[in-house]
Amino acid sequence: MRDFHYIFVCLPESHSALYDWLEYLEANGDVQSIQQRHRHGKDWHYYHYRWVNKIPLRDTQPSLDTNWFELTITRASDEKFLFKNTWITDHLVTNNNIVELVQSGRARWKTENVDRRSARRVNHNVLKTKGYHLEHNFGHGDQYLSSFLLTLNLLAFLFHTFLHLVDQKYQQVRKQLGTRKRFFNDLRTLTTYLVFYSWQHLISLGLTH
Repeated sequence: MRDFHYIFVCLPESHSALYDWLEYLEANGDVQSIQQRHRHGKDWHYYHYRWVNKIPLRDTQPSLDTNWFELTITRASDEKFLFKNTWITDHLVTNNNIVELVQSGRARWKTENVDRRSARRVNHNVLKTKGYHLEHNFGHGDQYLSSFLLTLNLLAFLFHTFLHLVDQKYQQVRKQLGTRKRFFNDLRTLTTYLVFYSWQHLISLGLTH
């Protein structure tokens, strides 16, 4: 696990101790920054990068030191604020890699939030909000628990997608119930109170109840 690295979003409301340190360091001129200008159509956008290395993540001991960085984008013509986000990472942040680190941090944000019509956005949204319970707390287990839970989620999603494409009874159940959450809740009820001999038998019971 020591060979793995991280880039996580770090917001003030969830890491107040880090931002208290950041305020102190900024007042003493210890926050580094650069600004770049990029053309967007007929206008220009200013990309303002800031970062600090070796800043405490929390105020309790032992405290993990991390590296913080930020991107703010404004439009040159009217100084309109367009985007802002902040991250933490174990990579040492420098003039040479700050842009690349921001691009990596934004890449995850884009897959979850930007293009609502894309398959990536649909998959993220379904796994996190439609009954599969894909959660950050999967990482709180010992050894391989988080990987195991993630694998079960992905397998369930793949099997359900396959059944939705090829199995008529499954299609009828989903059409009758509507949302995935209701499907999961009804499936939980069926498996609790009804005896079934196969998944096909269970689905048939679902169509008759």
